[in-house]
Amino acid sequence: MARPQILTWNQDCVRGAPERLEDGSVDLFITDPPYGIGGDKLHAHYHRDESFVVDGYVEVDAAQYAPFTRAWLAQASRVLRPGGSFYIVSGWTRLREVLDALHETPLTLVNHLVWKYHFGVNTRLKYVTSHYHILYGTKPGGKPVFNTHDRFGPQERDERGRSLLYRDLEDVWEIPRVYKPGQVKNKNELPQELLVKMIQYSSRPGDRVCDFFLGGFTTLRVARGMGREGCGFELNPKAYRSGLEALERVKPGSLLAGLRTPNPDAPPNQHRPWSPRERRELHARFSSHRKAGLTKRAAIQALGEEFGRGRFAIMNSLEAPAKKHDAD
Repeated sequence: MARPQILTWNQDCVRGAPERLEDGSVDLFITDPPYGIGGDKLHAHYHRDESFVVDGYVEVDAAQYAPFTRAWLAQASRVLRPGGSFYIVSGWTRLREVLDALHETPLTLVNHLVWKYHFGVNTRLKYVTSHYHILYGTKPGGKPVFNTHDRFGPQERDERGRSLLYRDLEDVWEIPRVYKPGQVKNKNELPQELLVKMIQYSSRPGDRVCDFFLGGFTTLRVARGMGREGCGFELNPKAYRSGLEALERVKPGSLLAGLRTPNPDAPPNQHRPWSPRERRELHARFSSHRKAGLTKRAAIQALGEEFGRGRFAIMNSLEAPAKKHDAD
């Protein structure tokens, strides 16, 4: 595979983007901006051994977080092509500033995803925070890429007969954080599995993926491993050098063979009788889609993908009311 072009700059993204990146030059934008909560002192919160963590984390003062967010989001909106997609990872503390700034751009928010992880920090006087917010959206003016069936086919089911595709498309993602004891790491690295999912659904090989806050360069490492182009900024010189070295060790396309793809041997559901459980689930999902505002036609189409059934099979089953006394 040809080596994907990766461009990186040890520079502030707000100042660097106007100099380095042209309008509409990015297909997919993924970033995890600074915390705005004293992230440069995380060891005081998490009690971990900081000797393996790259120091020099560049934090943003809470009083400046709103204008800072408006500035980098304006640049992100500019460089994203019409029809391009974005994922912004945020904790709940500064989520309001991110949402307010996003509202001032032409970008369209499509989903508010929740990334659930296991963190293991004990608290005494409050609930344990164990999730991040992920804002997914697109830029108007073009057709977005969303590879619905690149990971799971509509006919694939788990051991209980539930749709694997539907579960993968739900807006709560339970993906564990990756801990690397005794290894050099950045202050806050996103897990590879999380980035693989974003890039696989929202881009094609050869597309350009951009990250304004590279940190440990995980976004670009995954992009290169999946055969994508990439670009990004990192202000911390120590993190930049460390991340660049890690990026150079990634072989282009090295992750492609290990990607989750639809199972061609999964038995299709067409012509298979409906089980009582499936019929009850079908009626419940139809009601949910209608309450969410989908037309009957759109709801039936969505159910066809979720259950791996044809349109008429869905309609016929909906016309036969689910019986509450049916047993599995």
